[in-house]
Amino acid sequence: MYWTLFVVFAKIGVMAFGGGYATLPLIHDATTQWLTEQEFVDLVTISQMTPGPIFLNAATFVGCKVTGTPFGGMAATLGALTPPCAIVTLLAFLALRYRSLRAVQALLAVLRPVVLGLIAAAAAAILQLVLLRHGETSRPDLLGLAIAALSLAALRLRKNLNPIFVMLAGGAIALVLHFLQ
Repeated sequence: MYWTLFVVFAKIGVMAFGGGYATLPLIHDATTQWLTEQEFVDLVTISQMTPGPIFLNAATFVGCKVTGTPFGGMAATLGALTPPCAIVTLLAFLALRYRSLRAVQALLAVLRPVVLGLIAAAAAAILQLVLLRHGETSRPDLLGLAIAALSLAALRLRKNLNPIFVMLAGGAIALVLHFLQ
């Protein structure tokens, strides 16, 4: 199982262009045999809240959950780290050497909207999972929607607002409202 985790996350690592959020659809597709939809939403939440890159945090979470040991987390994390480190080393060398070429500039210009699309797809999938109560299609989670809207508004209106504060405030609001019900 350790080798399987390493290989699964190495494959994602090869395709991990665009950063952590862009990898979320890849992680989701690769872990459907191990995680429920609710566990995936929890994975995203935990990976975002803990220090470090979201992709590595997600790999560690999945590895520990699947094997029940820290060694599973280590195997998945090493799989997630190995290809990007090799690719970044190679690309850094090439970019520094050939950065003035028009082809390199054109490639970067084309990749930017692709990365935006990957992030938007991940956001749409998470929004769907968060706003529906455990997969129920008839009852949207209005509290989740309100907290998401308030969080988005707070972060857009106050550019220097710490996202950790927003997460803690959202959690506090949800807890207070839960206990008031």
